[in-house]
Parts: sequence; C-alpha cells; structure tokens
Amino acid sequence: MLFSLAVSIGFAQQNPLQELIDRASAGDTLIIESGKYVGNLAISKRLHLIGKIFPVIRGSGKESVITILADSCTFSGFIVEHCGSMLVNEDAGIFIKSDYNRIENNTLRDILFGIYLLRADHNVVGQNKISGRERLEQGERGSGIHIWDSHYNTLQGNTISETRDGLYIQNANHTLIQDNEVYHLRYGLHYMYADSNTFLRNSFHDNVAGAAIMYTRGIIMKHNFFLRNRGFSSYGILLQDCHNMIADSNIISDNVVGIFFESSTNNFFRHNIIARNDLALQMFQNAVKNTFSENNFIDNLNPLTIVGKRTESAWSSSGRGNYWSAYDGYDMDGDDIGDIPMKIENVFSYLEGKNANVRLYLYSPAAQALAVSAKAFPILDVSRERDKYPLMNPLPMEWVAMFDRTIKTEASAPLHAQILPIMVPVVVVLVGYFLRKRRSV
Repeated sequence: MLFSLAVSIGFAQQNPLQELIDRASAGDTLIIESGKYVGNLAISKRLHLIGKIFPVIRGSGKESVITILADSCTFSGFIVEHCGSMLVNEDAGIFIKSDYNRIENNTLRDILFGIYLLRADHNVVGQNKISGRERLEQGERGSGIHIWDSHYNTLQGNTISETRDGLYIQNANHTLIQDNEVYHLRYGLHYMYADSNTFLRNSFHDNVAGAAIMYTRGIIMKHNFFLRNRGFSSYGILLQDCHNMIADSNIISDNVVGIFFESSTNNFFRHNIIARNDLALQMFQNAVKNTFSENNFIDNLNPLTIVGKRTESAWSSSGRGNYWSAYDGYDMDGDDIGDIPMKIENVFSYLEGKNANVRLYLYSPAAQALAVSAKAFPILDVSRERDKYPLMNPLPMEWVAMFDRTIKTEASAPLHAQILPIMVPVVVVLVGYFLRKRRSV
C-alpha cells in the first residue's frame, strides 16, 4: 500500500512520521513530502520510506535519529541531522541492526556517526553524502560509515568528509566498497580483522592517512586513488599484519609515505603508479615475501627505507621488474629490461632506517653528496634490495585514460584533474619511447 504525508516546515512538537510508520503494514511504501520532521524514528517492520524533494528529519539531539530494526527496508531521499553526541552510545544519523536494507541517496549532516551497521548483513549503502561535526576534534567524532560484525554489505558511491574515519570496517567479511570519495578526516579507510573484501575505484585524498589496513587477509584493491594524504605519521596506505592482498592498478601519489609495511606478508603489488611521494615504501624487516612487479615508481624523493636489515621482498615476477624513474642503467639487447639491477636503497636511506630523525636532512646537500659518493665508490654494501629486471620504460596504464568517473566536491577538483599532474611524467616518457620506436622502424 502507498501512503503520502506532508507537513509544514514549522511543525516541531511531535514527529508525525512515527505514527504513520506504526500504522503502516509490512511491505508498505511511504512517500514523504518535503518538510521538516522533528524527532527520532524507529522502523521495526519492513517498509520503504521515500523522500520527495529531500524532507528533513531532525533528531532530538539524543541517541540515533533513524534506527532500522526490520529486514528489507528502504530509506531513500532524506536529509538526516542532529543526532546525539555520545560516542559510547554510538549515536548515529542512521543505525542499522537488520539485514537486506537499502540506504540510498540521503544527506547526513551534524551527526556523530554517519551510518552505523551492527550485526547487519547484506545491506546496500549507496550515494549518500555524509559530513560530520567539523567543530569537534577528530578524536571526538564518529566514523562516516561504521561497520561492526556485519558481512556481505555493499558500500558504493558515498561521499564522506569531516568525520573521524571515513569507512571503519571491523569484523566484517565479504564487503564490497566501490566508487566512494573520502576526504578531510583522519583515516579514509580504517580496517580491522576483516577478510576477503574488495575495494574498487575509491578516492581517499587529503586525509592524515588514505587507508590503514590491519589484521586482515585476502583483500583485493583495484583502481583506487590515494592522493595528498599528509600530516604527522601520514601514509597513502598503511599495512599492519596484512596478508595475501592483491593491489592492482592503484595510484598512490603525493603522500608523506606511499605504502608502509609492518608484519605484512605474501602481498602482491602490480600495475600500480607510486609517484611523487616523499618516501615511496617504508618496510620493517618483518614484512617478508611481498612481491612487486610491473609497477611505475616515478619521481619519489626516496624509493625505500627499511627498518632493520632487509625484508626478503621480491622486486620482480616471471622476469618482469618495475619501472624506476631514477634508474640510469642501459638496455643493450633491446628487450626493455635493464641489463644491470636497480639498487633500490642508498646509504642515506639505510641510515634513515636506523635513525628516523635523519630524515630531517634527507635532501640536504650533504645527503645528496653522500648518495653520489656511495654510487661512485660502492665500498659499503648496505642494501641487498635490488630489482634484477628493471623496466626501461613505464607501463602504459590504459585504465586511467578510460576512467571517466569525475568526482567533484566543494573541497576537490574533478578526479581527472587530480590525476593529470601525476600522469604527466608517465606520458612524457611514454611519448618519447614510442617516438623512438617509430623512427627505428
């Protein structure tokens, strides 16, 4: 059955929506006209609430504004605001404690947590815009989308800003996270004890860290962007006790540290662009058996720092290494593979791994002189990290050119405009390479 309800903007005594919800039968669709509806709502039967011209549901300022307790509900087309302020109570704009719901095309503002899933499986959370309480310190805010002990959920097309973490995923397996934009917060993605999840075409930019992925197995990460994540202890991607991950065709650029590894093993990185970071890779020696093949390392100030002696990482697979813009070797046989290995670590980065404070002098004239001297007179073999099959030319990344999604917010340029400065060095080298080949034909 279809119901429609309209209330004037000035109504503020009682929320008539709760009475309408209580009267409706399971399976009904409620069309809610534009207006302001004051008070929290609880949905305890299967209903489809559709907002017309974005009606505002303003919470009481205590607890969660919308609580969904029934399975297979729809909540779409609303502005949700003014939830409670108690982190310990997990006050949220929308709190979901049930399965098979669709939460789509909503705007959440002035909220502590945005959308919170608690033991809630098979839900779709899509095309929502979530902005937290900017006036609070980051540690006093909740997450934009918070998932705990919930499985087989899909998060797609959401825009999240000004919360503590953008996407917080804990004890949640088989989650699909795609086409989200997350910016201006602590961790774009904060991931704990959750396995077999897939991340596609997300943008994590202008945060303290793009992603912190911890205590997980079996992650697939493809076509994501980790851009301009800067601040104290900032990373594009932080991996802590992360295993058996496949990271394919991502862009990690303009971060303090591109990728950080600790106690993370058997991860495979291929076809990624790791460009213009202060430090491309930082690894503890307990990060072993990670493989890098056919990645483009371009214009990073420092390619690698190891905390410890070595990592036992593999820098090639099936005879294919990586492209390093700093490689100055040669290719006499014309197979596009450098004839001498790429020594990835230098003397100064070795010292930096022993004493992090040395980084303050990393780009000083003395440090550069030390690097040149060590190359000319290789008396100390401080590094065993070598790419034995370095590529002479960067790999073309067709997926970037074909990637026609343009994310645009008040805080960011369209995504293709963000990517363009990163791709310029790759394009220049590729053009030169193909022109040389054309002249030789």
